[in-house]
Amino acid sequence: MTPDKYTIAEKTLDVGDGHTIYSQLWGNPDAEQTILFLHGGPGSGCKNGHKDMFDGTKQRVLFHDQRGSGNSTPAGSLTANTTDHLIADIVKVADAHAQKSFVVTGGSWGSTLALVLAIRQPELVDALVLRGIFTGRKEEIDYLDKGGIKTFFPDVWDHYVASVPKEHQENPGGYHGPRILGDNPVAAKESAFAYDALESGVAALDDRTPTPEFETYDKNGITVEYSYLANNCYLDEGYIIENADKIKCPLYLVQGRYDAVCPPFTAYDLHKAVPDSQLHWTVAGHSGGDRANWQATKLLLQTLTTLVAD
Repeated sequence: MTPDKYTIAEKTLDVGDGHTIYSQLWGNPDAEQTILFLHGGPGSGCKNGHKDMFDGTKQRVLFHDQRGSGNSTPAGSLTANTTDHLIADIVKVADAHAQKSFVVTGGSWGSTLALVLAIRQPELVDALVLRGIFTGRKEEIDYLDKGGIKTFFPDVWDHYVASVPKEHQENPGGYHGPRILGDNPVAAKESAFAYDALESGVAALDDRTPTPEFETYDKNGITVEYSYLANNCYLDEGYIIENADKIKCPLYLVQGRYDAVCPPFTAYDLHKAVPDSQLHWTVAGHSGGDRANWQATKLLLQTLTTLVAD
C-alpha cells in the first residue's frame, strides 16, 4: 500500500521480537468514526485496491500490515507471529495513531482477527462488519485443505492433488503443508504456488484472480498463512464460537452462499451464537471483489461511518 492524496499519516512501529509494523491512516480527518481494516491471509498485506471499498472524502480508515506481511518487516517471518502477537500489535498501532475505538471490518482471516479483537479488547470495537466468515475451527480449515470444495470445483481440486509429490499424497497433515513449511526453499516455493493456485481458483465467482508467473512468485504470504493453518490459527478449537457471548457490539455478517474457502455454515453458526447479529447472505463466492459481497459490505460501512464532524 502506498500513500495518496487522502493519506493522513504513515507510521512504521517497532513492536518487538524483531518486527516492525507499517500503518497508514487514510481518508477524511474530520470523520466522526474511524474504520479499522484488517487484511486477510494471514500474510497477504494491505493493497491499494482495498481503499476502493471506502470514500476518502467521508470516511477515515486505519490500515496496517500484520507481521510478516506487506510493508511490515521482516517479510514472511514466522518468528513470534501468532494471533496473540497480532492482537497486541493492533493495540499498539491504535495508540500510535491516537485512535480509541473503531468500526472493524475484514474478510476471511480478517474476520477471524476482528472477532478475537472484539472478544479480548471490546473497548476498541464499536461495531463489526465482516465478510467471508472464518473462525479457525478444524472443520473450516479442512473444507479447503481436505477437498470439501470439490463438490463445486472438482477440476481445481484434481489439479491441486495432481501437483502433490507422490510421497506426500497420503500425508495426514495436508497435501502441500509439510513442504510449504519445510527447509527446502525450492520445494517450499513449488508447494506455496500450488496452494495459492488452489485458493485463487475457488475464491471468486465473478472475476478470477490471474495466475501469477512461477518465476516471479513470492511465497511469503502463503508461508505465513499456512503456519497459522497448521497451528489452528493459534487458537483453542472452537474458541470464537465458545466465546461469542463476549461480543457485545453490533455484528454484521456478509456471507457468500457459494464461498468455497470459508464455508457458509461458519457464518450461520456465529449468527446463532450472537442472536443480535445480522447475517446478510449474498449470491457470491469468497472474494470481497465479488459484486454482491462488495456492495453489501460497502453499504453497511457507509451506513455506519459516513458522518463528518461539524
